Amino acid sequence: MTKMPRVSCLIAATLAVALGSAARADQPGLWGVYQTVFKDAKYIDLTHAFEPDQAVWPGFGQAVFEPARAGRRIEGFVEVGDAFTYEQHGFVATAYALPTDQYGTQLDPPAHWDDRGATISDLPATYAIRPLVVINIADQVADDPGYHLAVDDVLAWEADHGRVPAGSVVMVRSDWHKRWRETERFNQKPFPGVGLDALKFLHLERAILFHGHEPLDTDTTPTLEGEYWLMHNHFAQAEGVANLDLVPEAGALIVIGFAKPLGGTGGYARYVAVAPPEWPHGVSVTEVPGAPLPVQPHRLKRDARGVMRPTPVE
Repeated sequence: MTKMPRVSCLIAATLAVALGSAARADQPGLWGVYQTVFKDAKYIDLTHAFEPDQAVWPGFGQAVFEPARAGRRIEGFVEVGDAFTYEQHGFVATAYALPTDQYGTQLDPPAHWDDRGATISDLPATYAIRPLVVINIADQVADDPGYHLAVDDVLAWEADHGRVPAGSVVMVRSDWHKRWRETERFNQKPFPGVGLDALKFLHLERAILFHGHEPLDTDTTPTLEGEYWLMHNHFAQAEGVANLDLVPEAGALIVIGFAKPLGGTGGYARYVAVAPPEWPHGVSVTEVPGAPLPVQPHRLKRDARGVMRPTPVE
């Protein structure tokens, strides 16, 4: 991972200048902050796209993707049971049979384990954007695939970057995400985790919002003691996170989006890191404005698993 020494100090200085400029700019509210800070920042996606064949906790099955079908007749336009197609109807839609809300990159609320816990639809809008801390244990995991984050790893991070900010999101980089395509191996022990003492330290001593990790379980203990402690103490967590090797260890922000099923016990999440403009990874709004979106290189067609993909004409 590319190092940015004392990046927290650097971004603090950058933000101070930018916010000062924004305050002087002739723009209402936070628009000046967007123009001076966020428009040229680097955005890095930390999310796996979910699909019909991927790593999943062994107790759950795989998703099914298929064409959406008409549920009723609409003025002669479609018959019940018709699959919507570009050729017949001018548009398509997809039906997703998801075996669990614990699928892919996710956000676990306390209700996942606790019958008095907050559900996904109870999480406040203040989850949307937070300081991002990335603690790197990839070297330890390379030597020991079952290595778990320890309090000493947190203290080592603080020796380089200062105190973990209260209310931040702490992501644990293990580089395990690079094995995501190894569907069977991904969840087999040994795999990296987060130790219970480290979780307690981060929440009780540093007052973080939540932590995240790349595997689909918090730890490899027989009782999943870390996840049990988190959920029963009313803390959330992120699982199945990707691309932490492309993010600075300090000084970035994280933008958090998740589906909001009423009473949901898990959440399909989208995590995006926002790094300073000089960071070598990611893309800026200036580089990728997002509208209009790019055209596919070939026409979209469903593959054998129901996923829409650009497919050359044979």
